Amino acid sequence: METQHTKFHLQKSESRFLQGSRSRLKEFVFTLKVQYNFIKAFRRMHFIGPCVTIFGSARFKRDSEHYKNAQKIGAALSRLGFTIMTGGGPGIMEAANKGAFEAGGYSVGVNIILPFEQKPNPYLHKWINIPYFFVRKFLMIKYSYAFVVMPGGMGTLDELFEAITLIQTKMIQNFPIVIFDSVYHKELYQHIQLMTENESISPEEMKLLFVTDSTEEVIEHIKEHAIKKFGLVKEKYQPKWWYGENRRKY
Repeated sequence: METQHTKFHLQKSESRFLQGSRSRLKEFVFTLKVQYNFIKAFRRMHFIGPCVTIFGSARFKRDSEHYKNAQKIGAALSRLGFTIMTGGGPGIMEAANKGAFEAGGYSVGVNIILPFEQKPNPYLHKWINIPYFFVRKFLMIKYSYAFVVMPGGMGTLDELFEAITLIQTKMIQNFPIVIFDSVYHKELYQHIQLMTENESISPEEMKLLFVTDSTEEVIEHIKEHAIKKFGLVKEKYQPKWWYGENRRKY
């Protein structure tokens, strides 16, 4: 049953666009809003790469082992020269950003605007607020050359399988995907193996995933399969005044 509280948020939030056909004018206005958010994000994030995106739950507290592991990984990857990108919120996202921030690396976030107001964490050099999950997810993949999947919930699984699907279908390059914490992800990995046994995915596609419990192995895997494979270097800082870009902003 729909409560008054739920109804209020559906009426006031951007989720209305998923409620079937609306007038042509409303659909056109929505399209313009989406386009605006993409352009705003492209301008904001143009000089940040190359990135590693770290996915994980917003619910883990700062004293949890998952938080501490994400912080270590964020720090270690930033020392390789990567910008650390997350969803910009608390929990694993904050931990990874904090690791990069405190290690002297660069830390960015793509924050989702929700009814309960997820706020950007305090360890971001740059962030952007996005009202649409699909735009946010696109940005978290667009700028990254590797993905680290920490313990998380439904959103983390969505992000993991989005990245795998894009690689599987050759929409993006064969960037490394690291799943961290073999115990937490044991049943998930077993289910992926089951899909292989039933031929719904190929054995080759199992090789897209690297499961580990070691920060050192995360670093070595990304060195080998991202930095060396794609010849990555830090992008040069070249804002253009004729695009209205201010050097101090970047």
